[in-house]
Formats: sequence, structure tokens, C-alpha cells
Amino acid sequence: MERRKFLFRSLQASAPMLISGSMFASVLPKLNPIKPKKVYAHNLFFWLRKDLSETEVKDFENFFEGLKKLPYQKNLRYGKPAGSSPRTVLDSSYTYNGSMEFESLEELEAYGKLPEHLALVQKYKPMFEKMLVYDTIYN
Repeated sequence: MERRKFLFRSLQASAPMLISGSMFASVLPKLNPIKPKKVYAHNLFFWLRKDLSETEVKDFENFFEGLKKLPYQKNLRYGKPAGSSPRTVLDSSYTYNGSMEFESLEELEAYGKLPEHLALVQKYKPMFEKMLVYDTIYN
């Protein structure tokens, strides 16, 4: 019985600290908010030449594989149009799309000037008739 009284008294004594601790924890983010990290997205769209063979079109994926090896960029993904149901706002006319992320605008700019990046663009440029780039900052 003494043990139960001791446990009960211990809980009574610590309850205010638990409550005040949780209250403090709920106020803490307002006092010192964690700012979400911005992400710079680099989105590429390519329209390959119509006269390329299936093998040449498939070979274009080596462009993206080469870009994956370069510094600064993260999470590089690439693919073809998804085949979504046609809608007036949907453009599925491109052949390939690639996207990657950067931690800062400075890294994005430095990436674009890398000799290895420029060499890959030069190598694969004859394969596409049109290219569009959309750079976006996400909060």
C-alpha cells in the first residue's frame, strides 16, 4: 500500500511539469520557427527529332544518366509523357522530360557552367529540335 501511495504522489508532483512542459513545447515553434528549406527545381523538356530511330531515341537517355554523375544536382529523374487523358491544358508533345533539384540558386547556376554539363549538351544537342527549361523555387 505504501508503494501505491508513493507512486500516486509522484504522479501528482510531476503532472504540473508534464503539463507545463507540453505547453512550453507547443509555444517553442512560435518562438523559434524552423524555416522550411527552399528547393530549386530544374525542369527540362525535349522534343527529339522525328527522324531518329528507336535506338537513337533510347540512347538519348544516356544524356540524363550523364547528368546524374554531375555535382550539385539531386534527385534527377527523367521519363516520357505519362499518357494521361487528353485535356486542353495538357501538353504531351515532348519526347523526354527531366527534373532535378538544387539546394541554392548559386548551385543551379554553377551546375549550368560545368564543363561536363556543357559537353553533354553539346553531344546530345543534335538529337533534339526543341528544348525548354523551367526553373522553379519551392518553399
